[in-house]
Amino acid sequence: MRIVHALLAAVVSGLVSGCLVLAGEPEKVIRVGMIGLDTSHVIAFTAILNDPKNEGDLAGVRVVAGFPGGSPDLPASRDRVEKYTEELRKKGIEICQSIDELLAKVDAIMIESVDGRPHLEQFRAVMKAGKPVFIDKPFAGSLADCLEIARLAQQHNVPVFSSSSTRFSAGVQAARRGESPAGQVRGCHAWSPCSLEPHHPDLFWYGVHGVEILFTIMGKGCRTVTRVNTPGTDVVVGVWDDGRVGVFRGIRDGRAEMGAMVFGAKAIAPAGPYEGYRPLVTEIAKFFKTSKPPVEMEETLEIFAFMEAADESKRQGGIPVSIESVIKQARNSDR
Repeated sequence: MRIVHALLAAVVSGLVSGCLVLAGEPEKVIRVGMIGLDTSHVIAFTAILNDPKNEGDLAGVRVVAGFPGGSPDLPASRDRVEKYTEELRKKGIEICQSIDELLAKVDAIMIESVDGRPHLEQFRAVMKAGKPVFIDKPFAGSLADCLEIARLAQQHNVPVFSSSSTRFSAGVQAARRGESPAGQVRGCHAWSPCSLEPHHPDLFWYGVHGVEILFTIMGKGCRTVTRVNTPGTDVVVGVWDDGRVGVFRGIRDGRAEMGAMVFGAKAIAPAGPYEGYRPLVTEIAKFFKTSKPPVEMEETLEIFAFMEAADESKRQGGIPVSIESVIKQARNSDR
């Protein structure tokens, strides 16, 4: 009997010990690699993701490696890539000499290059790995490149999304759902800084922040775009399929806040304050865990078609330009 008791005790002890080991096992960490270390976003995003106190959606996702990249003909990239690369190295991030080297060390990718032009080729370099990819703004340097990234992602079954951080502020999300004080959205006027960069279509470089707010609140379905230039400001008016009107005001002369006024069924009300990077980084972390993009690719493509149509309207003296026409033109263009 003593032998039986001893055996039972040993079995129970082993089971308990095994359970304790399993319970104590650390959660699998999703290793993130950053491509393009020439923007302050790489510092800010790493600080959020690598905080040892992270809980919930942000827990278990860490930046571990980076590839500097950089665009010699773009001062915003050329003059900052070395600085930000060194800052990440000091934080313990491994700096890789090639994208292939980085891919072997990570589970998920963030294309962070401040210049949208190399995004397509950078995506080509990572897509066959099949790992989830976040592409920071601007999605690409042209509408044609945006369309090609979307095509390749679908062809190779690669989870991918792109977004400005303005999309995920709580007030903007509430407005999208019709849960803001304004109620169901009937129209919107959004604004943001809109500094220009000669290598990109006018609104791609910084106006994308305000246009992202506009589309987050209004949703897909913009039909035509008209652009009016006034001193220091761009005003772009979109007409949606259901007759609603959305307006983006891009402010070039000095810094400006980012925000929106919602014209709704109940009231006219602001969409709430911009809440910084953390809401976006939280969505990126969730995406890396689930491979489910929080933004439809169709909506992202429409955002960039809207901005391209704004440029075309400007070229044609301010006439309305259809979203469909600029998408067709971009698909037929040589990249």
